[in-house]
Amino acid sequence: MSLEIIIGNHQQSVAISEKWLTLLESAADRAADLACERAADPDSPLFHLGTVDIALVDDKASARVHRDFMEIEGATDVITFHHGEIVISVEVARRQAAEYGEPLLRELLRYVVHGLLHLAGHEDASPEDRTVMDAAQEEIIASLWTAPMAAEV
Repeated sequence: MSLEIIIGNHQQSVAISEKWLTLLESAADRAADLACERAADPDSPLFHLGTVDIALVDDKASARVHRDFMEIEGATDVITFHHGEIVISVEVARRQAAEYGEPLLRELLRYVVHGLLHLAGHEDASPEDRTVMDAAQEEIIASLWTAPMAAEV
């Protein structure tokens, strides 16, 4: 698959190093391939995109996007647009990582994988769909959480 993934840090609430961005982009490249292998729809957007832009934002920006595009109030973890943009709240990731005892970098990786799976046709609105998506997500994360990434936490 020839897909360019660009991760941009558009927030200042949580320190994200350039090394983390590089690690996430590298993992996202592999995650895109794995998401395609587990695609819920062979004609999903991920197969047709040339670029996926992943924006790391703060809660304020996440809440604005959530309200403007989904008509839901409040910040959320991941918002995925089928044109190839994924919006991730770093502040939500930090809170969830602390709650679940996960390193922040791994939680951010989870959100990247989650967004890519949405682009591969997975949905999580119903309990059944969420179970399938969660299983694919955690399998991909387990394969990507390598020693170099883990060493950064």
